[in-house]
Amino acid sequence: MVVQARSKHREAAAAAAAPPRASPQPRRAVGAGEPELERELPGGRGFPAAPPSGGRRPGRKGQRPEPAHPPRSLLSRVSAGLRARLGQRPAGGRGRTWTTLLLAAFAGILHWSHITSLFENDRHFSHLSTLEREMAFRTEMGLYYSYFKTIVEAPSFYSGVWMIMNDKLTEYPLMINTLKRFNLYPEVVLASWYRIYTWIMDLIGIQTKICWTVTRGEGLSPIESCEGLGDPACFYVAVIFLLNGLMMALFFIYGTYLSGSRLGGLVTVLCFFFNHGECTRVMWTPPLRESFSYPFLVLQMLLVTHILRATNVYRGSLIALCISNIFFMLPWQFAQFVLLTQIASLFAVYVVGYIDLCKLKKIIYIHMISLALCFILMFGNSMLLTSYYASSLVIIWGILAMRPHFLKANVSELSLWVIQGCTWLFGTVLLKYLTSKILGIADDAHISNLLTSKFFSYKDFDTLMYTCAAEFDFMEKETPLRYTRTLLLPVVLVVFAAIVRRTMTDILCVLSKQRSHLRKHQFDHGELVYHALQLLAYTVLGILIMRLKLFLTPHMCIMASLICSRQLFGWLFCKVHPSTVVFAVLAIMSVQGSANLQHQWSIIGEFSNLPQEELIEWIKFNTKPDAVFAGAMPTMASVKLSALRPIVNHPHYEDAGLRARTKIVYSMYSRKPAEEVKQELIKLRVNYYILEESWCIRRTKPGCSMPEIWDVEDPSNAGKTPLCSLLVKDSRPHFPTVFQNRIYKVLEVIKER
Repeated sequence: MVVQARSKHREAAAAAAAPPRASPQPRRAVGAGEPELERELPGGRGFPAAPPSGGRRPGRKGQRPEPAHPPRSLLSRVSAGLRARLGQRPAGGRGRTWTTLLLAAFAGILHWSHITSLFENDRHFSHLSTLEREMAFRTEMGLYYSYFKTIVEAPSFYSGVWMIMNDKLTEYPLMINTLKRFNLYPEVVLASWYRIYTWIMDLIGIQTKICWTVTRGEGLSPIESCEGLGDPACFYVAVIFLLNGLMMALFFIYGTYLSGSRLGGLVTVLCFFFNHGECTRVMWTPPLRESFSYPFLVLQMLLVTHILRATNVYRGSLIALCISNIFFMLPWQFAQFVLLTQIASLFAVYVVGYIDLCKLKKIIYIHMISLALCFILMFGNSMLLTSYYASSLVIIWGILAMRPHFLKANVSELSLWVIQGCTWLFGTVLLKYLTSKILGIADDAHISNLLTSKFFSYKDFDTLMYTCAAEFDFMEKETPLRYTRTLLLPVVLVVFAAIVRRTMTDILCVLSKQRSHLRKHQFDHGELVYHALQLLAYTVLGILIMRLKLFLTPHMCIMASLICSRQLFGWLFCKVHPSTVVFAVLAIMSVQGSANLQHQWSIIGEFSNLPQEELIEWIKFNTKPDAVFAGAMPTMASVKLSALRPIVNHPHYEDAGLRARTKIVYSMYSRKPAEEVKQELIKLRVNYYILEESWCIRRTKPGCSMPEIWDVEDPSNAGKTPLCSLLVKDSRPHFPTVFQNRIYKVLEVIKER
């Protein structure tokens, strides 16, 4: 049977039944080989296993004994709860709580200043024109920002929202609800804030931006540049950087709470800074979905940690978890895969008995509620219901409901664990397959194909479009070396080994039929086991897809905080003061860490893309407002954003219909006949095609040029000269050239009469 940790009530009953003792005696954990560590408060502080008196507080005869803990006001209880969550002792706790919050605020301001400076140094953003700022938002970033721009420039906020919900520019001639398709709630919220901000400032007569003329030299025309929160682009990135500054404050609180020491918060923050380039890319690509979503994952994981650690789970914690789930999922489609790993880790912690059935049920219910609310807010986005995450929640709920039947099975403890694990794994895959087939959804089919291509020789057009991009390739071999140079990897391995050793001792105790409460000598709660399993999940994701190390590295920084945990390293801190160990580790980390920071600070540049600027200006003044364009996905985002022209394809590649459209558009880089490609473009109602020679010859690695990708998809034409090479030399007679510079060539697609 599944052996669960004893509840607080059973321990209290056992203590009441036992005879009073004069003083608590130290106990030894069976098989541990060392004195049992003091039990942990929610913040990790130790306390004796029994009261010193061993009994009830005496009172006068005929009088009611005075309560050990007199009633406290609501403010006192809230303060005590906050102190407990921050891992502080009650005595003098109010001052320590404020110290922790002030240190967290300082960390947040420091990170905000850091990423703001890096972004400005890299782009010289404050001195760019409006067009240059828009061009600086490449690929997906430009697509997302275009909807913010639409709402900001609309006659009213509601008309702007209506325009993005009835959009005909993005996938012409289709009308799509982009709020449903592209996770655009951040842009809607930021646009409403911008309109409110500018309205209030105009009302009270405060200037919100300063504009001046910038001379660019080299024969270029002067531009007008505006700086201040009154400029839409400046306001947009400022809010993103502020949010990610708050994220660092959360990291400090998270590290403090998990380790039970403010030193743990310090370790987390410094590890993040020392490995900043591996932790985030918000300073280079602010509008990406992760910039809005990931800070709420940090909050969500902190709340999960609190719920796992707490003896009683209160409604407020569950509501906060639900809200953080929603704020994490709404901005980012990929969030469901991250939450899948979390649910899998929590289920594994439950199976081996570290959390009880009731607590896991509450967590599962909250995830179900937040998923349902996101489904409603996303106007019925079917990818949420047909995801592995949704299927996993249903299967785990079924396993929990069938728990009595599992317990009746006459099998060993290990066999029961294996049965539950296999039921979850195969049930999730089967249910996801069935729901996708029943609802006819194939939007996320490329994810399965992408994972298949990682382990087998499977290739098709869509998987090659992903795997040929560096960020979707396997993790670089240099990444673990960079972790090692900053000492992050060695510290995390030490922490992970300490958790595994104690967990294995617990598991062996259970499998050998020893008393279940022996696990209490190792871990009072399952949050450390959960974090270890979550680390394994993020490691697998990061190895398979390099981009996902943005989950792995910050979580490693969180795990590094446990080097300060008395629960794990109390035996060491009895001999050496914790601060001595921590500052010695940080001193070694800072050698390479400071070099990494110096490298980031040395990046000085200025954004300029004159060829694209010429292209956008030509489109604005030489084509009709309803002229339809096709071309490479990154360029199409800029055409829609800055030229406001309809496009037929764009960088948001997660929709099955859009992938089919993009394949047609990219046939210009295949070896197909020109006439065949032209007819397909006419069916899409394309008026102009933007051809880029670099896409014809660029090759990130063997087999990854566009003609080579098409050889996999269209082997019948393999060996022929690519169509793009022919059109670069002479586009006649099928596609007349109407504009050309050193990068772009605009071809007119004329419908034959």
